[in-house]
Amino acid sequence: MKKQILLAVTIVLGTLALTASAEEIGDVTTTFKLLGANHKIVIEAFDDPDVPGVACHVSRAKTGGMKGAVGLAEDPSEASIACRQIGPIDTGKLDKLKNGDVVFKENLSLVFKTLQVVRFYDKKRNVLVYLAYSDKVIEGSPKNSISSVPVMKWQ
Repeated sequence: MKKQILLAVTIVLGTLALTASAEEIGDVTTTFKLLGANHKIVIEAFDDPDVPGVACHVSRAKTGGMKGAVGLAEDPSEASIACRQIGPIDTGKLDKLKNGDVVFKENLSLVFKTLQVVRFYDKKRNVLVYLAYSDKVIEGSPKNSISSVPVMKWQ
């Protein structure tokens, strides 16, 4: 029994360590809650760690109430993403990128659900494609959003 508890704690801490942090840009309240935090939509920004010159913004629902205030609520699976080229991109590195690499990951529940952003490189069209989706240990969500970033000469 102690080994199972230790394993569970290790998984939780490992999951938290992998969670990338994003800069919160702002939020809007969608539902007022008398006790605890309000339900809201949060907008966060992050830079692609492997492709300097690309930034993404993600909007997602965040559950409030008492469970949300203490971090025990499971946030909804819906998310939207917009990515843009904000500086020069080293095109020599693009061929070395692995399709499906996780560039952003955030927990949507205490342990089992995450929001992930993965990147693909469409070499034929010279476009980076970012896919945002949520997953669960048991079952994932088909709800997803994509954003395409044409790789342009930066001046």
